[in-house]
Amino acid sequence: MIKVGDQAPDFTLKGHDDKEYKLSDFRGKNVVLVFYPLDFSPVCTNEHACFVDALKIFEALNAQIFGISVDSTWTHKAFAEKMKISYPLLADFHPKGEVGRKYGVYLEDKGIHNRVTVVVDKEGIVRYVEEHGIPNVPDVNKIAKVLEELK
Repeated sequence: MIKVGDQAPDFTLKGHDDKEYKLSDFRGKNVVLVFYPLDFSPVCTNEHACFVDALKIFEALNAQIFGISVDSTWTHKAFAEKMKISYPLLADFHPKGEVGRKYGVYLEDKGIHNRVTVVVDKEGIVRYVEEHGIPNVPDVNKIAKVLEELK
C-alpha cells in the first residue's frame, strides 16, 4: 500500500459527470482520494453520506474529494443522484482496479477496492493514508484535521 511521503501515482479516470479527471491537474490543491468497495452497499452509502454532510468543511480547506471504486460511470451516476453527491465519483472500471493497484488498495481476491483514504498535498505527495477496512466508515473530522495542518 502507498505510504506517507510517497509521490502519489498519477492517473486519469472518468467521473460520473462524464468528465475525465487527472490527478496531476489538481496540483496546488489538496486532494482526498476516497477508495471504497461498491456503490449502494450499506457502509459505502454511510461513508458518502458523511462526506456529503462535511463537504463545506473540505471546500473551506481548499480540498478536492474524489470517490474511487471499480463501479462503472453509470452506476456512479445513479449513486451520486441518490446520495446527492456533488464531488466526482471516479470509475476505476476498465482495466478493472488499475488505479487501485497503483495505490495498493485493490483486493484481487474480491475484485473491489479496500476502504482506504489517501490525502495528497498540493505538490502531489501523500500526506495521510488510513486503511479503514471494508466494514468501517472513515472519520471525516480526522481527515479535515489533516487538511488543516497542510494549510
